[in-house]
Order: sequence, then C-alpha cells, then structure tokens
Amino acid sequence: MLRAIGYILFLIILAPLGVLGQNSASATFTASATIIEPIEVQTTSDMNFAEIDARNGGTVILNPDNTRSAFGDVQLKSSSAVSAAVFEVKGQNGYSYSINIPTGDFTMINGSKQINLKDFTVNTDSSTLNSDSQVIRMGATIEIEPDQEPGRYITPTPLEITVSYN
Repeated sequence: MLRAIGYILFLIILAPLGVLGQNSASATFTASATIIEPIEVQTTSDMNFAEIDARNGGTVILNPDNTRSAFGDVQLKSSSAVSAAVFEVKGQNGYSYSINIPTGDFTMINGSKQINLKDFTVNTDSSTLNSDSQVIRMGATIEIEPDQEPGRYITPTPLEITVSYN
C-alpha cells in the first residue's frame, strides 16, 4: 500500500514536470524584394540602303555591319549614307534577353511604286546585358525590279523590334 501511495504521489507531483518541457519554438525572418531595371530599346539609326542603280533589277543585301552586296544587274553607288538599323538595349546588368525582329515581306513605297523588303538579320555581341546597355544592328534584303522607278522608297509605317527579358 505504501508503494501505491508513492506511485500516486509520483504521478501527482513529478509526472507533470515532464509535461512542462518545451512544446513550441519560434524564429524571426525578414522579407525583401529587388526590383530590376526595366528593359528598353531605342532606335539610334534607321536602315538606309543608300543609292542603287536599278538597271535590270536584282537583290541588295544590307548586312548588320553596314556592308552591302548586290546580286543580279543592280549596281551599288558609293555612299556614306549606308546604315543598318541600330538599336540600343538598356536594362539590368547580367540579365539575358531575346530579340523579336520583323518576319515576312514588307513594302517600301515611292508613290505607287514599291520595293520588297525582307530577310531581316541581327548582329549583337551577346543577348546578355554585360553593362547597362548594348547595341543591336539589323540588316535586311531588298528586291529591285528591272528599271525600278527612280526616287526615295520608304516603309509607309515604321517597323518594330521587341526585346524581352528571358
């Protein structure tokens, strides 16, 4: 009986002490966010195939490095006005981006006469911003008809490129 009383006293006095051990814990934390530079693109130079003698027609390729090549019977005239389209991309250093360029055929017009513009190509050192800005150069191809009407041909509406972070 004494043993039973000792056991009861143990349950009443000492057993709750084991229950009083730590049954919860807490920690603290902070929250943060980093807002990156928005990506943007600006045109710094429009595309200019410069002066061309149409003769019996052909194709002219304007490369992103401002060089031109003539195929067929067209003849390129010397001109300092030759220029690939040039764009400056600005954004967050170290971020990669993609470039969407025009696809398909477009028309350059002079009154009712037209020249077909197509096959756009871009040249850039990288599609990752290694500084706060980067240059993109874009060339294209035009098709000249035999005895194409003289004059300045231009796209009736501006063409567009788009840059987006990957």
